Amino acid sequence: HVQLVESGGGSVQAGGSLTLSCVASGYTFRGYCMGWFRQAPGKEREGVAAIDWDGRTSYADSAKGRFIISQDNAKNTLYLQMNSLKPEDTAMYYCAVAVAGNCERILNWGQGTQVTVS
Repeated sequence: HVQLVESGGGSVQAGGSLTLSCVASGYTFRGYCMGWFRQAPGKEREGVAAIDWDGRTSYADSAKGRFIISQDNAKNTLYLQMNSLKPEDTAMYYCAVAVAGNCERILNWGQGTQVTVS
């Protein structure tokens, strides 16, 4: 049974930092693309950052220079370090596992963790 469980969300003031975590069970990270997405109220879900099976990372323009995606294969954990947070970063953040080399082909979603920036 594949499961993704996010944590680390919360409320923070603008300019602050948060680190989100996503623990995967039922499979190993190797051989997949892992990503972070977010959805703000009234808006569509959007990609934030991804890390592919070979370690290559990609970021949405809104995240470049502020967010860092990483993973610990030994812990089967995906991270999103978010710095210089802005009110517009307020959203539900989801981690996802996708097909290796095709990070938009999502295989499974986590339940989400809320981030609120004021």
